[in-house]
Amino acid sequence: MDKILQTIESINGDINGVVWGTFGLLLLVGTGIIITVLTKFFQVSHIGLWFKQTLGSLFNKDVIKHSKEKGSISPFQALCTALAATVGTGNIAGVAAAISIGGAGAVFWMWLAAFFGMMTNYAENVLGIYFRRKNENGEWSGGAMYYLNDGLGKKKGMKYVGKILAILFCIFAMLASFGIGSMGQVNKIVTNIAQAFDVSALSSIEVFGGVSLYNIILGAIIMALTALITLGGLKRIANVAEKIVPFMVVLFVFGSLTIIGINYANILPAFKAIFVNAFQPEAFVGGGIGAVISKVVTQGFKRGVFSNEAGLGSSVMVHSNSNIKEPVKQGMWGIFEVFADTMIVCTMTALVILTAGGLNGGVFNAVTGEIAAGYTDATLVGGAFNSVFSWGDIGEKFIAIAMFLFAFTTVLGWSHYGSKAWEYLFGAKTTFIFRIIHVCTVIFGAVLTSSLAWDISDTFNGLMMIPNLIGVLALSPLVVKITNNYLRRTKKGEDIEPMYNFDPETQAQEIAREVSAD
Repeated sequence: MDKILQTIESINGDINGVVWGTFGLLLLVGTGIIITVLTKFFQVSHIGLWFKQTLGSLFNKDVIKHSKEKGSISPFQALCTALAATVGTGNIAGVAAAISIGGAGAVFWMWLAAFFGMMTNYAENVLGIYFRRKNENGEWSGGAMYYLNDGLGKKKGMKYVGKILAILFCIFAMLASFGIGSMGQVNKIVTNIAQAFDVSALSSIEVFGGVSLYNIILGAIIMALTALITLGGLKRIANVAEKIVPFMVVLFVFGSLTIIGINYANILPAFKAIFVNAFQPEAFVGGGIGAVISKVVTQGFKRGVFSNEAGLGSSVMVHSNSNIKEPVKQGMWGIFEVFADTMIVCTMTALVILTAGGLNGGVFNAVTGEIAAGYTDATLVGGAFNSVFSWGDIGEKFIAIAMFLFAFTTVLGWSHYGSKAWEYLFGAKTTFIFRIIHVCTVIFGAVLTSSLAWDISDTFNGLMMIPNLIGVLALSPLVVKITNNYLRRTKKGEDIEPMYNFDPETQAQEIAREVSAD
């Protein structure tokens, strides 16, 4: 078993070095910058609009009420399901890993990736709604594979390029659902639960390669819970997500603000460390100054994408199931998704780590880059919470529970993503086969080493990112056209035909649905 894991680690390392090299990072950030410029900095210039259409609309019954349409969910359910998949271990252990490897400066690059990532996610979701179609079960299906095939593939000389990229995206998405959407999440759940709620009678029994019986039992329990929910399809996943996600985000942010508030004297030094170390990293990162900055930037971008998934084309697959007609409206939910995930939750995590106990002590020393004895990147946030909530290690237990909720809902969301990729390749009638396979991979997360599970997730992320971003870049003029169409109708009051869908028949049906609703 150890030899097999070493082989996997070696192969994965080679692939990871390519997809997360200069090309991958330039493609990721460059796409966000181009969309931002083409839409005239929509995330800033129309900040009032997208806040009003997202956070400001949560009391609107059309946004939160459950859809009666087959296979369709409300915009709020789509957001919660997307956040369920994005707000996961990346927001806790991922931020901790980025800081541990790249120092406090990695947080700045996470913010930068998220700023431009807002518009990448916006563009993905606009295209997702515009190119979605009804499948053989009468349910909406959308995602990067559809705008690659029906958008990019319709351009002159790009028919087979679009088809091939669509197929590659689906293959990579299914693999990613096993990595970021299963093994990586379950690994962090088991690691934190095993440490916070140790059962020595089980953890002392080694089954193989340092894996305890306790880890295997925890993996089996998570696998059973996953099966119970995901085998029921999207509506069941969405129903669970809309109940858990708002609760877990509010609870985590409240707990984080409590710790940051108690350590208020360290807030300004923490921000200083983030901005200074982004361009002048501490020597502990290793290597010459060029290599050091490169490592800090890479960690910030990789962990940022792992957290908010902007650029992967993943959340498009659930946003496309929304009962909303306007591509731009769902695109704005995509902006809010990245904002909530990275700018709020990830920032809370970073400040908790950097303020708890002081910048040159506590659980993490920003000056030397040393993690306090007894902690790893997986348990660093739990240690920070314990520095305030120390009675009975309640802080560590709180993070273990938060990690479970964050990571478990991510597993649920990614089950849907992988099933939509499977559907594109093999048809909607066979998606239950994928769901069963996905459930079975959960147990592997309990036995893999933390670093290997994380590295595999990074690799699959990068692989699905490349074809998706090629499609988004090629179709960016269309995103601008759809955006301007919406703004002309809603802001300027012009009487022009809306751009709902690329297919004339579906376009006519959506317009008719709008008329009947009025």
